[in-house]
Order: sequence, then C-alpha cells, then structure tokens
Amino acid sequence: MSMSTPPAEVISLADARAQARVDKDFARSDELRDAIAAAGWLIKDSSDGYVLSERPPFEVVATIGALAEQSPRVQTSLCTIGVIVDGWPDDLRTCLDALITHAPDGAVVMALDLGNVDGAGLVLHEYALAHPSRIIELHCAQTLQQCGWSAAVTSLLNISAARVHIIMDLSSVLEGDAVTPLVAAVDGTIVGAGWKGANVDVDDAWRSVSDAGPGEVDVLLGYFAALDRDAALVTPPNPKAKFYRNADLEWSLALRAAGGSLVVPVLDLPVRQDRHRGYHDSDPAYRDKESRKNYDRILQSYRGRDEILHR
Repeated sequence: MSMSTPPAEVISLADARAQARVDKDFARSDELRDAIAAAGWLIKDSSDGYVLSERPPFEVVATIGALAEQSPRVQTSLCTIGVIVDGWPDDLRTCLDALITHAPDGAVVMALDLGNVDGAGLVLHEYALAHPSRIIELHCAQTLQQCGWSAAVTSLLNISAARVHIIMDLSSVLEGDAVTPLVAAVDGTIVGAGWKGANVDVDDAWRSVSDAGPGEVDVLLGYFAALDRDAALVTPPNPKAKFYRNADLEWSLALRAAGGSLVVPVLDLPVRQDRHRGYHDSDPAYRDKESRKNYDRILQSYRGRDEILHR
C-alpha cells in the first residue's frame, strides 16, 4: 500500500463525509465516498475517524462470499492452480516466477489476494498484466484471518472449471514440471494426488500422523496437491476451518470417507519448500488455537473409523 499523503481536496471530502455520518445523512456520505473513490482514494472508517489509502489499480470485492458471484469461471484444458496470497510479496514473486517457468501449457494460476497485505496484491497485479494467459488475479478486501482458509480455498474451487484443481502454498516452489504428474494421477477413484502425504497413527489412537512415502496415503498435506474438482466440491473443506494447519488432514479424511483414494506419485516431484510463513510467521496463540480446533474435529468425526484408511 502506498504511503503517499492524500491531497487537500481529498481530505476535505473525507472530513465532509465524516460530518455527514455524524448528521446521519447517509445518502450524502455515500456520495462523498464515491467522490473520494473517483479521485483515486479509498476511505475506511476507524475508531479515530477514518483512514485514507490510495485506490489500487485493480477491482476488489468486499467479501470472500462475493468473489464467486463477481468472477468469471476459469476455463483451462489442463488444470487450475489456486494460490492464496496473504502478504509476503517477495515469496509471491519467487512462487510465480517458478510457476511461469515450469508449469505446463494449459495450467492456469488463479491467485487470490486477501487484503493487499504489504502490497502483495500490487505484485500479483504486476504479474497478471505481464502474463495474462497464465495468471488470473482475484482481489478481496478481507484478510485471510478475516475470511478463513476454508472459505478462501472453496471460493477458488467454485471459480475454476477445470477437471483438476491444485491447491498450493506460497512456500512451495517448483524446480521442474511437478504439475503434470499430479494431474495424471487424479483419475477415477483417485480424487487427490500430492507432493507430501501422511498416514494416521492408529496405535496412538489417531492423535498423530507420520510421513508416508510414495503410494496410497491416508491424508495429503496442502503444500501442493491436486484434487478432482467435482469430488472436492461435493466434499469441500470444513467451513469451520479458519486456519490451514490440520484442516488439510480433515479434508483428506472427508474425501476418503466419501469413497475417494489419495496418493503420492511414485516419482520424486521437483518441488522445494522455502520458509512456510503460514506456520512460522503467524501469531502463535492464534495458530495453536485454530490448529487444535481442527484436530479436535478430526478426533470427534473420524477416530476409530479405521475402515476409511488405506491399509
């Protein structure tokens, strides 16, 4: 977000709008808000009055719920790659550069900017302008914490029209074509294929999972995973999952309970993981609270249902 100082005429309009709100003249308040927007600025009410920020050079929907209603369906011959952007502009550049270099033709990146945190939305806009056939930009005023991980992931699923939809974290960086093997693996009863998988530790009463090698797995980790879009829409992530951690495990178990299989392809995928901001740089209290909620739901819904596991 720019740190430019609003011009005097915009401040005057904002002051007049604040007075109109005090006078409960909401029609006049709306007119002044539109005049401020026409001048290239956005106004947001705050406890101290208002905050002015430069209007970004892209359209922004107010809420995640409005995204699917206002966004065209993305058609592609191969797959869509859904990337949630919640800040970290340098990480975004690294991730998008790798996708442009290594993802095959027919793979369209659908990147959802939430809140333009630290100007990451502006970086996404820059890349979308430079690669209009490869990157679809979507912008929502809500931050990831405000709308929640599940709502953000589901909104991208709803907009995609591809047979296969890939969920991807910014920390996952392609070093070769890791897309084609995942897309090829999603076929028939196999509803998900991922870079990393795990198996439920039934001897620990479902309280933990252990890393799994190639082959069928109990759960996929959401760093980089391809899903049959139709199956994922029928069995979406739990809407209560506001934070990603353990929510991918819960979603995996729901897909298995619905009759689907999950695999990690045999070959090693050319992917590396950089710093996982969603875990290491999130508020620890919020992270631990929401992660615990997600895993508690797993225990409540699935513990003891060993028949849904692959072995």
